[in-house]
Amino acid sequence: MIAFKTAVRACLVAAVLSAAPVVAAAGPFIAADRTAAVPAQSRDGLNRRVRIHNQTGWTMTHFYASDARLDDWQEDMLGAGVLAAGASVMMNIDDGSGACLYDFRARFSNGQELTRFGVNVCEIADYYYTR
Repeated sequence: MIAFKTAVRACLVAAVLSAAPVVAAAGPFIAADRTAAVPAQSRDGLNRRVRIHNQTGWTMTHFYASDARLDDWQEDMLGAGVLAAGASVMMNIDDGSGACLYDFRARFSNGQELTRFGVNVCEIADYYYTR
């Protein structure tokens, strides 16, 4: 089941990134809405789109969102891109399992890593990373 979810998420990330402009990781950019081409996967009708805000002052180099019931982190949802300080990006945090609770992990250009457990993506629209 985990391998299936990983394969589905990889396909979704590839589809989303092919629809959005790709920017080399060497320079910061303001990411576009990466959900426009991705239909919701869960059949319960709940919105799992969350705008991730980077208000840390550092560039976000990696962002992971994994079903809280899993013991491993899924793929980096930023892919080859980054999220500049002060920027935000809309993410579809839906692996098709119907889960609402996800663990978030973000890595930044200064070496910091911030992890939050049990974020209910069915109840929030925005998530802020701050200092």
